Amino acid sequence: MYNKNFIIRNLGIEHWYYTYKKMYNFNYTRSNQTLDEIWLVEHYPVFTQGKLSNINDIISYNHNIPIFCTDRGGKITYHAPGQQIMYILINLKRRKLSIRFLINCLKQTIINILLYFNISSNSYFKDISGIYINNKKIASIGIKISKGCTLHGMSFNINMNLLPFSYINPCGLKQLKMINLQNYIYNVKIFKIRKFLVDEFLFLINN
Repeated sequence: MYNKNFIIRNLGIEHWYYTYKKMYNFNYTRSNQTLDEIWLVEHYPVFTQGKLSNINDIISYNHNIPIFCTDRGGKITYHAPGQQIMYILINLKRRKLSIRFLINCLKQTIINILLYFNISSNSYFKDISGIYINNKKIASIGIKISKGCTLHGMSFNINMNLLPFSYINPCGLKQLKMINLQNYIYNVKIFKIRKFLVDEFLFLINN
């Protein structure tokens, strides 16, 4: 789907490493004329470690979930079906956008969606960026910039199995509680959240 100089792709459910390699190949081969893209995807269960990860944040290895190191910002997190991920592949230099503005747009996207459901949230807890409801984390953000272009993006917990978060210190925070949107909106549909994410993000970044 094409929207305001973006191509929107719904990738379904993919293995994290497969999407990761596609993302880097896209960025490596893109030119200054390449349209920016937004990828909507869910991943099969996987732990990913950001550049600031600490080995001590892995509490348990008593599972068969793969663990990958990545070069995005932040620390360790977990992905699985029921968590909506939005990867943003944007040429910041061409659009004359700052990384601070971009991250604020991502945060505000989630905050605005939650407000639509009459849920109040905030974007920091113990100086760790993300989206929190009563100090419980519902969304995470991790970005990398290469050649003036962004990779990675954000993840939004909708109706995923949260148990594997107990095997780690999510984002490096001990005893941080993770929550789903389903905790507040019982019959929430992830396909509706995808549309909200794209519409809200495009509105914010284009205005």
